[in-house]
Amino acid sequence: MLWLVAIGGALGSVARVTVGGVVQRAAATTFPSGTLVVNIAGCLLAGFLMRLFAEGGTVPPSARALLTAGFCGGFTTFSSFSYETIALLQSGEWRGAALNVGLSLGASLMATVAGMALAHPVAALAQGSA
Repeated sequence: MLWLVAIGGALGSVARVTVGGVVQRAAATTFPSGTLVVNIAGCLLAGFLMRLFAEGGTVPPSARALLTAGFCGGFTTFSSFSYETIALLQSGEWRGAALNVGLSLGASLMATVAGMALAHPVAALAQGSA
């Protein structure tokens, strides 16, 4: 099981660097847009998967470990968020730091709820076809 978490974590980490980098370059700003987008997307995916697994009932524990603790754990970037917020504060960008904290927390919580809501009909379809 630990190997599955490790594999998922490696894949999630590569996805994090890729997605975060693309978003950050596109944003062309010092605001950590890449980390923000990755954290929100990771919360959306985690919420979706957790609800789907809870309601679907047919997903083996190994797949849950690979996708949630592994991929989502490697994909989301709380340590990067923390460092970038402190860096904004140290450079005197108080507004940017506050915006990063507020958006990261608020949008991530909303994305988790949205993921859970999106998974409900998918789980219902999966149960209906089983």
